[in-house]
Amino acid sequence: MAQISIAVNGRLRKANVEPRMLLVHFLREHIFLTGTHVGCDTSQCGACTVLIDGRSAKSCTLFAVQADGSEVTTIEGLAKDGQLHPLQDGFWEEHGLQCGFCTPGMILSAVNLLKDNPNPSEREIREGISGNFCRCTGYQHIVNAIQHAASKR
Repeated sequence: MAQISIAVNGRLRKANVEPRMLLVHFLREHIFLTGTHVGCDTSQCGACTVLIDGRSAKSCTLFAVQADGSEVTTIEGLAKDGQLHPLQDGFWEEHGLQCGFCTPGMILSAVNLLKDNPNPSEREIREGISGNFCRCTGYQHIVNAIQHAASKR
């Protein structure tokens, strides 16, 4: 067992975990933040995307021990004081989801995208979310949602 200490959504979480435990499983099974989804287990789909120290990362590719000492933000940590994050609002306003399975990962990838490029073109948005798969929407409403959020910043 390994002792870890991770700030998750602003709250310090300490635990003893198996060194081989993936971060996605730590988030879902130890601290019950189930907004981070397990999709493919091969880092292809992006459903498990979180922010680690402000940068997007696929939590199915990292061991929880690798996040020790880091700040992790999940979809549950984006809204502040009852106010949706601009990207969450954009997905709501522009109908950027259907089944919703990919949505948390898409939003967190887009947070990183807009941090690096506050006014991306449609092509840049499509490239920025290319590590995330959606099987329902055809992506246009997702792109619209990200553009909506960028315009509100």
